Amino acid sequence: MLYTNLHHLLTAADHQKLINENENVMICCGRMGPMCIPVYGIMEDIEGEYTHVKFADMEFDNPEAHVIRNVPEVRGFMGIPFTMYYKNGKLVKATSSIQSMSQVKAILEKEFVPVTAG
Repeated sequence: MLYTNLHHLLTAADHQKLINENENVMICCGRMGPMCIPVYGIMEDIEGEYTHVKFADMEFDNPEAHVIRNVPEVRGFMGIPFTMYYKNGKLVKATSSIQSMSQVKAILEKEFVPVTAG
């Protein structure tokens, strides 16, 4: 179990349901380690600001996380967490290792541009 305040994905089916039912999804797949915890914290901190994005986590060592660990886009990754960004059910960006707040926000703002009224 990951001890975060994020939505926890426990199965591959949970993962698929989340990305199918939401336009913009950010999933951090990792452990409770020094490279992962800061990314979970960033996600928790900005969840209220990016209401058009669904945030979730998934345990890297969970056998069900094969849906993240085995995609071609992460083949060369050397560190965790694997952070996945999905738009309309499709993987649009994947990163590995620790990320700063500015790095995460830059990806969110590029990949998940909110629709504005007007």
